[in-house]
Amino acid sequence: MKAVVITGHGGNEVVEVRSCERPVRQPGEVLVRMTAATLNQVDLYMRNSGAGITHQLPQIMGLDGAGTVEEVDADERVLAVGQRVLIHPAVTCGRCEFCQRGDNVLCTQIQLLGEHRHGTFAQWVSVPARNVFAMPAGLSFVQAAALGVNHITAWRMLVTKAQIKPWETALIFGVGGGVSLAAMQLAKAMGVRVIVTSRDDHKLERALALGADHTINSQTHDVSKAVMALTDGRGVDVVIENVGQAVWSAAMKSLVRGGRLVTCGATSGDQPPADLRRIFIRQLQILGSTHGNFAEFHDMLAFVAQHRIQPVIDHEYPMDQVHAALDRLASQQQFGKVGLNLTCVSE
Repeated sequence: MKAVVITGHGGNEVVEVRSCERPVRQPGEVLVRMTAATLNQVDLYMRNSGAGITHQLPQIMGLDGAGTVEEVDADERVLAVGQRVLIHPAVTCGRCEFCQRGDNVLCTQIQLLGEHRHGTFAQWVSVPARNVFAMPAGLSFVQAAALGVNHITAWRMLVTKAQIKPWETALIFGVGGGVSLAAMQLAKAMGVRVIVTSRDDHKLERALALGADHTINSQTHDVSKAVMALTDGRGVDVVIENVGQAVWSAAMKSLVRGGRLVTCGATSGDQPPADLRRIFIRQLQILGSTHGNFAEFHDMLAFVAQHRIQPVIDHEYPMDQVHAALDRLASQQQFGKVGLNLTCVSE
């Protein structure tokens, strides 16, 4: 089969489309013929260094993906050959205390596809049956693939961590990115008032067209002052951010007393000033979040289907144009997900 493989660390020169052995399905697993995947920031990180993530090279890239079931156990009752499915990328032990209580995303032996083991940028993938879910109706394969990282991450942040309510207001930083855009889509479907930021006016215009209530250009405006103006001096109930150090001060200053800040990343740095006095005097809550567990994945997919949410795809590339896809993601010019067509190899 063909697959996208990292052979070392550096730039696109270490990323190759090459022939690999097709995976052999083990008992309890599902073999999926892959159709599409999307790129995530961790794909750039794995290419660049992969520092701190246990992995062996060469390794197939990719966290999320969607396709059709090719092989299953004879006694499988949920999935069937030919069914359109998407993949939850966290392969877990099922036995540690966190798995036992249903929060497998905290598993002490977690292995993420494309990070700790071979990933989804391949024509076939074999994973445990519990990691395979039916695609919501009405989505393309690349749209379904997009749900596997960004939408489930945003869902856990909004629902499990922030426990956001329909009457509340949320501030979402960096709306062009996948998690932020997913958070905006989900929050609006929940009835939440949403303020989004970006340094790009075009992205802000697109966010408004997709339902954002207010936008702030973070390059030309003081975000916290703009938030206070939009909320009559009150502040927002929830901040959703994955930028880290560059926006931390503005995020903290934008919260109402007792507000919640949920973070899932630190692309601009991971050592912001703690601002402890603000935290305890205003009784703020700082919540860390990463991805989501199987139950959350199930609930998120049902919500997406019920509200007919369509993940935004910026551009879809054939597998052998993966370098162009990585460059598009690295440019930070994308609005929505950068997709990879795993069945299409350009001439």
